[in-house]
Amino acid sequence: MRLTSLVSIVVAVSLLVACQAPSLDTSGAVKFKLSSPAFVDGGSIPQKYTCQGDNVSPELNWSEAPAGAKSYALIMDDPDAPGGTFTHWVLFDIPPDTQQLVEGAGPIGVSGNNSSSQTGYMGPCPPSGIHRYYFRLYALDVPALNLKAGAARSEVEAAMKNHIVGVADTMGRYEKQ
Repeated sequence: MRLTSLVSIVVAVSLLVACQAPSLDTSGAVKFKLSSPAFVDGGSIPQKYTCQGDNVSPELNWSEAPAGAKSYALIMDDPDAPGGTFTHWVLFDIPPDTQQLVEGAGPIGVSGNNSSSQTGYMGPCPPSGIHRYYFRLYALDVPALNLKAGAARSEVEAAMKNHIVGVADTMGRYEKQ
């Protein structure tokens, strides 16, 4: 009986770890600035940018990126989702001269799949309570990740490995009204 319980615990822990977003080593990366005029870092994301509003991506602006950046990649996720981290937006191969994604970001870079296996932005839509939404922008030392549209987050992160020269982030919160 104890062996069955132990096996169940090991399987449960393994599944929990597998559902968590992979972490990228950014310890050697230059920190730069990412912000949005739609919300302050740590503040509330306006309803307009959520499933209860227009579900458009907020404007994002960045500065002080490392000079060696040849492209950027953006990942937005919710670590408070009930089933583990939920990826809301994956965008990569953003040109190096870009310093802004306008509201409702149009055709710039390449869109990867979010956790709903769809490309493009998927706004905050927590089932209950207040959730945190992290926008992380990676400056890369390669002009392209050589991935196709619809690439999974794990594929994008694997392609970014050893190419991250800078990282910036901002976080907003949302609770359904």
